[in-house]
Amino acid sequence: MLNVGDKAPAFTLRSDSGEEVRLKDLLGKTLVLYFYPRADTPGCTSEANQFRDAKKELEKAGARVVGMSGDPVEDLQKFRDKYMLNFPLLSDPSHQTLEAYGVWQEKNMYGRKTMGVARTTYILGADGKVKTVFPRVKVEGHIHEVLAALKDVKA
Repeated sequence: MLNVGDKAPAFTLRSDSGEEVRLKDLLGKTLVLYFYPRADTPGCTSEANQFRDAKKELEKAGARVVGMSGDPVEDLQKFRDKYMLNFPLLSDPSHQTLEAYGVWQEKNMYGRKTMGVARTTYILGADGKVKTVFPRVKVEGHIHEVLAALKDVKA
C-alpha cells in the first residue's frame, strides 16, 4: 500500500476505449484513482455510479476520476456502457500495476483464500504524489469521503 507523500508508480494500461493511458498523461490536476475488484458486481457498480453521479462536484474540486481493475478491456466496455460511466476505466489483467499500488492482496472469502483487488482509493496531486489514501473502502458514502478530502488537497 502506498502512503501519503509517496510518488505514484508510473503505468501504461489500456482503457475501456481501447486506448493506451499513461499516468503521466493523467497528471497536471488532482487525480482520484480508485481500484475495484470486478466490473458489474453490486459493490463495484454502486461505487462507479457514485463517481459518475458526482462528476460535476469532482470537477468543481479540480479532480478527475479513473477506475482500475484486473478486468479485461471488453468487460470494462460493457460495464461503462451499461451504467453510462463518464470516466475512464483501466484494465490491468497482469496485475503488475495493481501490485505496484499495493492493492493486489490475499483475500479471505468464506474461509477460502484468494488473490484479488482490495477496494482502495488514492488521491494524487498534480505532481503525482499521494495526497490521501482510503484503504479498505466501504462503498456506501465513499464519494462523500472523497469530496471532503479533495477540499484539503492542493494540486
